[in-house]
Amino acid sequence: MSGPARGDEPEGPDELTEPAGPDRDRGPAVSPGEVGDLPSARSIRRFTAAAGKARAGASLTSLLGDVYYAVISVAIGAAAAFGIAQQVRASLPPAPRVAPATSLSLPALVGVALLATAGVLVSLAGRLGPVGAGGAESAWWLALPVGRRGLLRPAARRLPILGALAGGAVVALLDAGLLGDTPRRTLLAAGAGLVVAALLVLLATVAQSVGVPRRRVALVGDVVLALSAVLAVVLALGGTQLAELPVPPGPLLGVGVLLVAVLAWVVDGRLDSMPARSLRESGSVATQAMGAVVSLDSRELGRALTAGSSRPVRRWVSRFHGVRGPATALVAADLAQLRRSPRHVVQLAVAALIPWLATVVPQLANVPGVLVSVLVAGGIASSAAGEGARAGEMNPIIDRMLPLAAKTVRRLRMVVPGAALLVWALLAFAGLGRWAGDPAPWLVLAVLGAPVWAAATVRAAYRPGPNWSKPLVSTPFGALPTGVTTVVSRGPDLVVLCLLPTWIALLLRHVTPTFLMLQLAGAAIAFAVGSSIATGTLMDRLFEASGGAPGSKPAAAGR
Repeated sequence: MSGPARGDEPEGPDELTEPAGPDRDRGPAVSPGEVGDLPSARSIRRFTAAAGKARAGASLTSLLGDVYYAVISVAIGAAAAFGIAQQVRASLPPAPRVAPATSLSLPALVGVALLATAGVLVSLAGRLGPVGAGGAESAWWLALPVGRRGLLRPAARRLPILGALAGGAVVALLDAGLLGDTPRRTLLAAGAGLVVAALLVLLATVAQSVGVPRRRVALVGDVVLALSAVLAVVLALGGTQLAELPVPPGPLLGVGVLLVAVLAWVVDGRLDSMPARSLRESGSVATQAMGAVVSLDSRELGRALTAGSSRPVRRWVSRFHGVRGPATALVAADLAQLRRSPRHVVQLAVAALIPWLATVVPQLANVPGVLVSVLVAGGIASSAAGEGARAGEMNPIIDRMLPLAAKTVRRLRMVVPGAALLVWALLAFAGLGRWAGDPAPWLVLAVLGAPVWAAATVRAAYRPGPNWSKPLVSTPFGALPTGVTTVVSRGPDLVVLCLLPTWIALLLRHVTPTFLMLQLAGAAIAFAVGSSIATGTLMDRLFEASGGAPGSKPAAAGR
């Protein structure tokens, strides 16, 4: 007794040809080999959205709850930010009547900061552009025989809208916290930030649509960021004093809105001619970056942005003539990783100027302003110098191949960040010494504090990911797992604790031999902690050492 051959007759309804259940009511399906009319791009977008909603398992009530929660979180965050900005504005001292020869007025500093923000925005638009389509959208939609313009039109609006919102928020905070006197001025400044940010993103999109590589657009943004730092130095040395930073009037903003509409129309008309390869690459980068933001993983975000502007093929290779063993091979690899990332080199140069600029602005040349500038500059410099350690944590090929212990690898990973941060600290603390009136001890303090920054960089690079299985805690910025703050604080905790003598010296504006000895001890402690391979927190290790009950040991503990 013979049955039908395999593949002749399906035993049940085929999910590709005959929908089952409620899908039968949608109309007859297309059988294999049958040719029908091509669907429109809009119908494909709707079908994709409907399929995603059907598989998400979320009800309308949960969706409305998430939207409500997101709106409340954004409103609370915005109110807190503007409240802090107003407090900063009220605490700033008045500008002196006679400014020093080497100084920079606060409006001029804000103008330089806005130029740097424009450079960062263009750099991000180059790495994430030309269209903010996700990886799945680019992989599936671009192969369909339909018009690409209709498929990509909603995705093309994402980057300009996000860039405009970010630009408007930054300008509003800077104006309200440092310059703004009236709500009307702050609103005009925020409107100008919205328009200019949208123009910059759309210009970057148009440039990429005509064939300019994404890495060149990103390089333009990095160059603008570097030029903003050079401009700040030139203005400070020349004693430039601006009484007020002008705000564009309403008619000029209307012209800007018209230009935004024209550029958006140009971008919409060029969606069909954008190369599929560039769209797939940018979609992959955008998906990786969005996943890193949702997962609160700054390391993955840095990898996505770095890969978004890297060359696909190297035109030259490093010979590594100085490599004499496994230790020098690891250090040479970290050095090559930093040297091949121009963005991080620019970040180091800009970070070295931030404390010096704070000391030449009369309203910021006080203990709180200088302390905040050192913290911000140190965070930027540490992030730039730790590219090799982050790459080793993500893909530990060299670590596994070389005959080195795990602790030795961590210590060797501190060499390149230590050298880069030593140069940064000498330049930054030279400005602090000029501000305090005695540069020599401040330079010694910088040398003793550089190992702490390097150890914190390596500790942050090798931190474990958040344990998402723990209970969530409701915060004004969303639901977060209970251990996420512990994970994020790995690295900055060394900066806060082991640089305590430096912070006290800044508060007193004076360096004593006792502070130098204490800072040397703090560097030794930071070196020991940074080279440790323990992944659990201090409380987890104490719990484990005390012999907790079986099964009750925290999941994050381990070595």
